[in-house]
Amino acid sequence: MKLQQLLSYVRRCVDDYHMIDAGDKLAVGLSGGKDSLALLTALKSMQRFYPRPYELAAITVSLGFDGFETSNLEKFCDKLEVPLYVVKTDIGAIVFDERKERNPCSLCSKMRKGALNSEANRIGANKVALGHNKDDVLETFFMSLFYEGRIHTFSPVSYLSRTNLYAIRPLIYVPEKDIISFAKHNSLPVTKNPCPVDGYTKREDIKGFVREQSSKYDYFTEKVFGAIARSDIWSRVGSDSLPH
Repeated sequence: MKLQQLLSYVRRCVDDYHMIDAGDKLAVGLSGGKDSLALLTALKSMQRFYPRPYELAAITVSLGFDGFETSNLEKFCDKLEVPLYVVKTDIGAIVFDERKERNPCSLCSKMRKGALNSEANRIGANKVALGHNKDDVLETFFMSLFYEGRIHTFSPVSYLSRTNLYAIRPLIYVPEKDIISFAKHNSLPVTKNPCPVDGYTKREDIKGFVREQSSKYDYFTEKVFGAIARSDIWSRVGSDSLPH
């Protein structure tokens, strides 16, 4: 996928859900994964022509795992002329060594988002841009249904009352396969996730489920996503927590 195609997805999503207002300062949560790198690339490119001017920054939360390097992210942000703020934490040690969590992803997600939002407040951002894609919407929907017994998925725009921030998700129209294509086509510096449970989570199980159903039923993902978009699920979402 080329940049113009990505921008088409992102621009339409931003406009549909009025994600950006003139004068906003957006803090992109830059994990080093393909999604957040693609999101930062798109928002930087769109900044040049979008009719509502906005500022842009990137925030990387280091969980303290060995082997996680930010040098490539720093070079990437320098090239885009976007300031990068690196927040160093001991979240990994707290979750795995001190707490020895049986479900580490839940606590890690909460602590990581807390660190991201605190830094966004510190640098004067009013919105946090997150890299969840179209597949993430479906996976979260089925995870909530199967593991929590509720109909839920994250909202395109969420108000975070504790920090007075808005979380926006401009990539929710973009299929994951297209982001993979974009990352390869543009040689994005994707950083491997050093988390010891990466690839062994509930979300990976649901990914497999969605793939299986997509092979059985024509337009499975499009139909489920369309049903979510047409329903009142997004308008009812009160919690911004994501299962893993």
